[in-house]
Amino acid sequence: MAILKAKDIKNMNKKTREEKLKDLKMELVKANVAANKTKAKTKEIKRAIARLLTYDKLTKSNEEEARKK
Repeated sequence: MAILKAKDIKNMNKKTREEKLKDLKMELVKANVAANKTKAKTKEIKRAIARLLTYDKLTKSNEEEARKK
């Protein structure tokens, strides 16, 4: 579930990205609490969260630049 590609993120609207981010954070908490901590799964979830946050930050900065012009 956690694998997200950049093109998939670009196709999502803002509300969907926020919901996905919330779901991934909950999944990360559950994975960390689980008795058998699998590093691969938590690493994959963290990467997906980072991709979402990076895309949001980039789009936000692009919108600010467009307003200045």
